[in-house]
Amino acid sequence: MTPEIQELAVHGAEWTTKELFTYPNEYIYWTIQIVMYPLMTGFVAGAFVLSSMYHVFGQKDLKNLAKFSLVFSFALLLVAPMPLLLHLQQPLRNHNVFMTPHFTSAIAAFGLVFSLYAALVAYEIWFVYRKHFVETALSLRKKADKTLADSIQYSIYNLLTLGAYDISEQAVKKDEKAVKILAGVGIPIACFLHGYAGFIFGSVKANALWMTPLMPVIFIMSAIVSGVALCMLTYIVIMEWKKFRAVKKHEDRISMEIKGAEIDVIRKSSRYLIGAMIAAITLEILDLVFRGYTAMKSWDILRSVIYGKDFANIFILQYLCGNVVPFAMLLLPGLTIRRTVIATILVMFGVFMMRWNVVIGGQSFSLSFAGYMHYTLPVIPHNVETFKEGVGGALVIAVLPFIFFWFFNKFAPSLKFTKENMPE
Repeated sequence: MTPEIQELAVHGAEWTTKELFTYPNEYIYWTIQIVMYPLMTGFVAGAFVLSSMYHVFGQKDLKNLAKFSLVFSFALLLVAPMPLLLHLQQPLRNHNVFMTPHFTSAIAAFGLVFSLYAALVAYEIWFVYRKHFVETALSLRKKADKTLADSIQYSIYNLLTLGAYDISEQAVKKDEKAVKILAGVGIPIACFLHGYAGFIFGSVKANALWMTPLMPVIFIMSAIVSGVALCMLTYIVIMEWKKFRAVKKHEDRISMEIKGAEIDVIRKSSRYLIGAMIAAITLEILDLVFRGYTAMKSWDILRSVIYGKDFANIFILQYLCGNVVPFAMLLLPGLTIRRTVIATILVMFGVFMMRWNVVIGGQSFSLSFAGYMHYTLPVIPHNVETFKEGVGGALVIAVLPFIFFWFFNKFAPSLKFTKENMPE
């Protein structure tokens, strides 16, 4: 095998270009899927924290958004580990992380935390929608001349009840109490779920950019920012679509009520988003100032990356477009739906760029401190590897949560508005 062919056989060689002096075995190994991984876990944590605003802190005006965020968080949760599976060269033993969890490594502890958090969210959804499951199952049971679809639907809802058919006022109050307890316990678990991703980067002592104790905290705060922004944006899109369909069917009263509730909820949730953004931006600036003040021996190469090679990615795309501009848009009085949509998109873009700059930027300089490496994102794949580690693989991860949410929402309707439950 010639040296050229042997180099192409190395994972990372197809999308890595080198500059100046680098070691022969250095490549950009962690690519777009490792960018998507902390991004998706951040969405999970942020969505769950937003859902807890109603269940734990009693923000009743966020009830509809909270119920939506809870179901959406579970859909995001199922997708969160998938970037790792696509990135692994041999993922056949991945189930061992979940079947035999332990704390000897950060990634192994992830299996325990992920399993615990998934069970907690599933139980919370069950308690929230148990009454709906029972009522639907009973109505289908009483229905005469069931079709095949009705029989299948009845079997599903009957299974979802888990045999608990008591929907008396006392039983429902117990469900609400259980939901509050689970949501309260779930907040620190959700934060730990994403904070551990920052711990993985912060504990890599061989990389000067990642080695900081602030990394887990920065990841947690940016997770809340991204999760709240995604839920707000998705909520707006769904509600606007419902309003459009209602207007098309001449249901003017429903469309007016949806619009009124929507802007009130968005303005309230935007305040939480602004608070989370302030905390996230403050931590990131504090980390940057601390690195410059301590000026360790690796600071020269880090400074050349931060203020030179990645200046546009960090200060223009991440801080200016992803933080300053949407922050100003949300702070201006008279917040509108259109302005909120643009602001939330920019916020999520800023969080994505933060993940990109940490993962890709952290590998852009050689451990020799005398060379650089550049990552070229594969757009048009020519093999399975370039598809998984390129735009195609990232789009698959981005679309899957919405498909899962559409399916879950069929059985746990998180955003259902009818004339009966509309306010007078």
